[in-house]
Amino acid sequence: MARMPKPIETDTPTRAELVAHLVRTRIAGQVATPRENNLSHYRRLANGDRHYWFGLEFGDRWSDEQDVLAVMAERCGVVDDPAFRHGQDTIDPELTVAGLDRLAARLRKAAADRQRVLFATGHPGGLLDVHRATAAALREAGCEIVVIPAGLTADEGSVWQFADVAVLERGATLWHTHSPAPMAAILDALTAEHRPQPDLVVADHGWAGCAAQRGLDAAGYADCNDPALFLAESEGTLQIAIPLDDHVRDPRYYDPMVSYLLGAAGLRGA
Repeated sequence: MARMPKPIETDTPTRAELVAHLVRTRIAGQVATPRENNLSHYRRLANGDRHYWFGLEFGDRWSDEQDVLAVMAERCGVVDDPAFRHGQDTIDPELTVAGLDRLAARLRKAAADRQRVLFATGHPGGLLDVHRATAAALREAGCEIVVIPAGLTADEGSVWQFADVAVLERGATLWHTHSPAPMAAILDALTAEHRPQPDLVVADHGWAGCAAQRGLDAAGYADCNDPALFLAESEGTLQIAIPLDDHVRDPRYYDPMVSYLLGAAGLRGA
């Protein structure tokens, strides 16, 4: 079996170094997700399957699969040819870095205003440490990292925080989930306890979609087979969607990306 490339060693990579790293590690460029899987998810979203809506409300605005594909080509960088039905699909690394730049600008604002920020992930195997490191840097800059209420449940699991990041737990295991229900449980509980809603949510999957649908400032990492967040960004519901493969072989491959993000935001890594 071929060995995956090691991450670059630069503490804070340049844009060009990061683009090259993203391609080498298949966080972007020729990613592992097959075209067939992408098109299947686009079709299911267009057909109204709410599992693929990530807690967002699209009505009948995206009922044409080709419209979904067009947005994914523009905002994620998948192949725009509808006749391309089989093989490996792509994520444009330049779009990944552009998304990181937009997120960095929003993190700078959060730090300057000492805002309340909530982090959450439905992809703990890949993105947990990305969120943890960002939360640690914002706390050091004076932000309040939102502590979720205790005793929350959703989707037959427990909603709790691990290293400042909200996750879904079942049977002592952190679960991969697309569901918006865990985020809804958090936001509802904050209201019930008369606590303010977050000023910013940084998340992925249904955690980001639910927050955006509730009208909160939200940013989300999203894979090329997860079109909902990109559609929400195109409509202005979600502020930022960052395209990437959200579960590469070694989560340490995301470290240079996080270093770039925090450097661009003027934050110190932790």
